[in-house]
Amino acid sequence: MPGPLQDLRVLELGGIGPGPHAAMLLADLGADVVRVERPASGLQVLPEEAEAWMLRGRSSVSANLKESRGRDIVLALAGRADVLIEG
Repeated sequence: MPGPLQDLRVLELGGIGPGPHAAMLLADLGADVVRVERPASGLQVLPEEAEAWMLRGRSSVSANLKESRGRDIVLALAGRADVLIEG
């Protein structure tokens, strides 16, 4: 059963703190949430067991915002989003 926010598009720039929690709640309520992750650097922000439930209900893409291709990806996603979450 779709949630009350089924027509809402959210773009989340990956981070820690209240941003991922807000995105998780919006996804739980039916919003289409896309999380932008930094490219793998070997540094884990969240413990592996936390990732499964903290990142539920979202799709994710990896983009390096220091490169023009990564910025273009994020700008294209932001152009279609109704909400931007950035910590």
